[in-house]
Amino acid sequence: MSESVKAKKKSPAAETPGTAEGKLQQAKSEAALPALGFKGMLRWAWTQLTSMRTALFLLLLLAVGAVPGSLFPQRPANPVTVTDWIKNNPTTGPFLDALQMFDVYSSAWFSAIYILLFISLIGCVTPRAIAHYKAMKSQPPRTPKRLSRLPEYGTLAVPADAGIPASKAIADAAGLLKKRGYRVEVRDVDGALPSLGAERGFLKEVGNLVFHTSLIGVLVSVAIGGLYGYSGQRILVEGDTFVNTLVGYDQFTPGTNFQSSWLQPYSMQLDKFQATFDRGESPGKAGQPIDYTAEVTTKETKDSAGKKEILKVNDPVSLGGTSLYLTGNGYAPMVTVRDGEGNVSFEGPVIAKVQGDNYYSSVVIKVPDAKPDQLGFVGFFLPTAFSGENGTSFSASPELFNPQLSLNSFYGDLGLDKGVPQNVFELDVKNLKPLNARDLAAGGITLTPGATVDLPDGKGSITFDGVKKYIGVDIHHNPGQLYALIFGFLAVAGLVMSLYINRRRVWVRTGTHADGRTMVEYGLLARGEDHRLAGEAAALREIFAREWNVPETPDTASKTAGSSSTSKDQ
Repeated sequence: MSESVKAKKKSPAAETPGTAEGKLQQAKSEAALPALGFKGMLRWAWTQLTSMRTALFLLLLLAVGAVPGSLFPQRPANPVTVTDWIKNNPTTGPFLDALQMFDVYSSAWFSAIYILLFISLIGCVTPRAIAHYKAMKSQPPRTPKRLSRLPEYGTLAVPADAGIPASKAIADAAGLLKKRGYRVEVRDVDGALPSLGAERGFLKEVGNLVFHTSLIGVLVSVAIGGLYGYSGQRILVEGDTFVNTLVGYDQFTPGTNFQSSWLQPYSMQLDKFQATFDRGESPGKAGQPIDYTAEVTTKETKDSAGKKEILKVNDPVSLGGTSLYLTGNGYAPMVTVRDGEGNVSFEGPVIAKVQGDNYYSSVVIKVPDAKPDQLGFVGFFLPTAFSGENGTSFSASPELFNPQLSLNSFYGDLGLDKGVPQNVFELDVKNLKPLNARDLAAGGITLTPGATVDLPDGKGSITFDGVKKYIGVDIHHNPGQLYALIFGFLAVAGLVMSLYINRRRVWVRTGTHADGRTMVEYGLLARGEDHRLAGEAAALREIFAREWNVPETPDTASKTAGSSSTSKDQ
């Protein structure tokens, strides 16, 4: 198309700047949209962050972000497991480690969600608390001109012979509403149509604020526990003593900011452990545990007197601001190992890890000090040993009726001198040579209490000295635990208040009819949904009628917002 043709199709107004349309087009072309600017952007971001929608989204995101912590092993709890997981998954392991999936609760992204949720809740609650405080200090809203438009509306006609003028009727109504917990303001008491406004249910918003403030308190309490708390585990054999120092733990998980110098030096000695089992008194429950009782002696400090206490499942002992829980138990065979030179290379209890029914337990013994070769033993311990038809041994009872220790022996390099941590309940036999085993000429080692077996090739001997019992103890110190419990109860209380308390407003207006009757009309309005508003209207009408001795007549029947307004004779 030629330029002349295009020019012919242009609007005349567009070609004439002096016309109205031309001026409008020129103004639009010259108009510049206002820029949001840096401050405006910050204000917009703050508004979005402190909205209740964002707070709920961040709370949901925090719950979703915690899911990987239960799907993948966490380095603070078990670093060896994490190392093995990454080693066994060379493709995905390093990638997940880069995403901090093995350190979820201390990761940068999880901390960012936590901090943003904390800021969002504070920014959301603070303005609402200020606005609610101002609302509590302000007077109820003015009396509407047409009360009949309210959701609940009713009228009463006080007989002329009752001698109750409009001013007294409004004063009586004010007193009755105050007794029901309303905040009341009387208006135009000396005028022709005195009225009042009443309001109650401010605790609904108070409960809402308490709920959200308590959530902040829970977040702070959890953060304090994560930063300054610690947890640990220790296995105690009968007669052993646990001292609350860093070297006293089998496993120790400190908080992010916890210092080992803060540990209080209390101690706990396991005097005796008693496990009670069902011996067939209950059908089908033979061998089932009935009770676990650990008798311990505790000391708050090294110079304080010992205190006898009982430690049971779900009944912890409290010491130095920590709680000690009984979490497991088993048997610890007492073993003495002599090396090829006749020296005692190992002597003491060996923790037998419970693996199956009736306390069938695995046993691993590592003797790195043996000469000329290091020794290792692996096998199982049976509290009540029986042999099956095929010669396989099993435990017939969890109690010590016929204890037996069955082992295979090895010699060589245990790998402990390389400084690489090993699992005490596993024996790596890659660099070891077998001495005793069922498939060898020397056979396996089977020991009963007091028995000694010499190892082949003059490598030494092993003696089964007896059996002791052990317990597993979990130690927890959480300085924010009590506060989290308190804020949790407050959150529940606030939520109940916000759900079951209703915000209501009542207006009452009185006037005098030409025949001397005092006409009373009232209306109720709820803030939000209130299914009990009709019941409140009926209760108020009954109270007013009883106060002024008004009989139930068609003239005084309650009306709803959909009904007609007050009759014209009023």
